[in-house]
Amino acid sequence: MFLVHALLKAILTLWFRPRMKGLEKLDLSQPSLITPNHVSLLDAVLLSFTLPKNATFVVNTEIAKKFAFFLRFRKHVTVDPLNPYSIRHMLRVLKKGETLVIFPEGRITTTGGLMKIYSGVGYLAMRTGVPVYPVIIQGLQRSKFSYLQGKLRLLWFPDVTFTIGNPFTIAHDKNRSMREQKASASDLVLRTLQNELFQSQMKTNVNLFDEVLQAAKINGPKMEIAKDLTTAVNYRTLLVGSYLLGNKLRPELLGQSTVGLFLPNSVGHLITLLSLFRIGKTPAILNFSLGIRPLLDCCETAEIKTILTSRVFIEKGKLDPIIDGLQDQMKIIYLEDLKATATTFDKIAALIRYLTKQPAQKSNNELVLFTSGSESKPKGVVLTHTNLFANIQQVTSVIDITSRDKFFNALPMFHSFGLTAGTLLPVVKGVPVYLYPSPLHYKAIAELVYDQNATILFGTSTFMAGYGRMAHPYNFYSLRYVFAGAEKLKDDVRQMWMEKFGVRIFEGYGATETAPILSLNTPLANKQGTVGRLLPGMSYRLEAVEGIEGGGQLLVKGPNVMKGYLIHGKGFLPAEEWYQTGDLVEADAEGYLTIKSRLKRFAKIGGEMVSLNLIEELAMQCFGHSGFAAITVHDQRKGERVLLYTTDETVELGPLRAYIQQLQFSPLLVPGAIRHAKALPLLGSGKTDYVSLKQWAERGGETA
Repeated sequence: MFLVHALLKAILTLWFRPRMKGLEKLDLSQPSLITPNHVSLLDAVLLSFTLPKNATFVVNTEIAKKFAFFLRFRKHVTVDPLNPYSIRHMLRVLKKGETLVIFPEGRITTTGGLMKIYSGVGYLAMRTGVPVYPVIIQGLQRSKFSYLQGKLRLLWFPDVTFTIGNPFTIAHDKNRSMREQKASASDLVLRTLQNELFQSQMKTNVNLFDEVLQAAKINGPKMEIAKDLTTAVNYRTLLVGSYLLGNKLRPELLGQSTVGLFLPNSVGHLITLLSLFRIGKTPAILNFSLGIRPLLDCCETAEIKTILTSRVFIEKGKLDPIIDGLQDQMKIIYLEDLKATATTFDKIAALIRYLTKQPAQKSNNELVLFTSGSESKPKGVVLTHTNLFANIQQVTSVIDITSRDKFFNALPMFHSFGLTAGTLLPVVKGVPVYLYPSPLHYKAIAELVYDQNATILFGTSTFMAGYGRMAHPYNFYSLRYVFAGAEKLKDDVRQMWMEKFGVRIFEGYGATETAPILSLNTPLANKQGTVGRLLPGMSYRLEAVEGIEGGGQLLVKGPNVMKGYLIHGKGFLPAEEWYQTGDLVEADAEGYLTIKSRLKRFAKIGGEMVSLNLIEELAMQCFGHSGFAAITVHDQRKGERVLLYTTDETVELGPLRAYIQQLQFSPLLVPGAIRHAKALPLLGSGKTDYVSLKQWAERGGETA
């Protein structure tokens, strides 16, 4: 029997080539818990070959019958998960000084991500105080022994890695109920595993073209990965096109490190991005909803000399006046013209580069986006490929996404949410994505989500309200996840989606400077009214703000925080250790963040700080709908005066004043006046354009 076991061990070891990282962290001279994630039927078998002999495996009685042969050669205890006395048995084993290996999920994943954590592991750690070693298993989820058939491309010989994380302990608090402590302990185990999963996937000096090259290898070159209104491409076509375009662009961009992109969401935009990544150029994605002067300011800030665009896009978008205003100072290259010059030799050369898997030139792995706001000149946000890659791994450490999913992305790529979460994440992770050119086509998008059987949708609260109004109640039947960010998710929008479609919207939060997602509500950790918890790998602190009680300005650091700013006329300004978000935030004991307001979104009236966000929220509660925007104008007597704009012509100040008094809020929250508008101005990202609204108010004119 021993020889048979040794032979099987040799075969499986050669088959999967498991690598163990962090084994030196294990100290089995004292009792401890080893807690791996659970991705396949072979997890325990391969772990038994690589972990020290004195580790004792905890095995379900039914599983023990199936793997009885292997268990004969390892220390183990069998437990019945339905028997409440099983936990006592494990406690006795720990108290004898042994180390237990136990899967905290209690089952093999069927989602590809971490599943819920049972309370047993946390309880054992809390009762005994022993160190807990998280272990991340990677690779076996893509094996033929996983439960992910049809969700991932399964392989006979995937590379397998076991990564042992840093140990932690769970303290016993006699002042809290056991039920609360068990829930808290389970949550800590989950968050630790999520963080270790992220850390095990993280890389340095990333080039995203190379990551797409690797994704094609894992998922297969024939997998259809991106689609738009006119084109669909698989990985092979995407990469060959990127090689071809990169080779044509190289001579056009000699001596230029940064190149402007003036393109809509499309397969062509994606190919252009990847081609620039490969030849070591920095794409600077321009906001096509801006005017000529702001666009020229962006180009000056990033020292752009050449802009890549499309004749079809310019024609359909009626953007000829913009191009006419730019081409006096910029070289404009139309991608259709460049494509027309491609010879048979160029195409063969691109195919050869694809077949030989030629990697990128890693000279300059950066990308530039531009912030919009009240500044006189736009700032360029310099994000490295590693920043973007980190954010992709952070999100997929807390959300289960597989190749069976399908993203629908209508957020433009000049919007950091649309770029990272809506475009780069699916392409790097092997999930098909449908790219739509405008988020404003509410009815068309609602129909396309239905037609394409999309499972994941991104948007702002404003856009979600538009899609919800225009959609048939069955249009979103296929959606698994809907994520909202960039602005506060309105309660009426959340309620409409739940009542009309039975779909829960998960609210998140981020900034262009953080690539962009900072926090996210998820199925495993969701609290309504908050923006979720910080993603793995991030740290935060709250800095007190003078004149404001409760919370503080949120400062964050992590691998997804930008390299720095490009300042108009000054050049590059490196980022500080802690990025100041400019948001007033409260954090609860479980780590959920609540955004109270932008620090700039306060008025100073009679020496008191008054939240404009709170005024808007009170108006929404009073009148039962969204569609309010509060701004300040100068007031000689009080310093500042609040004007509340609304699209509802029936809204009057009297009922709002009475409502605020009824709730016993400060009378300073009553706006100075209510103004009616046909529509509130929006930025290209979907946020309310407060700058334009304030300029209109100061001019005393009409909104567009």
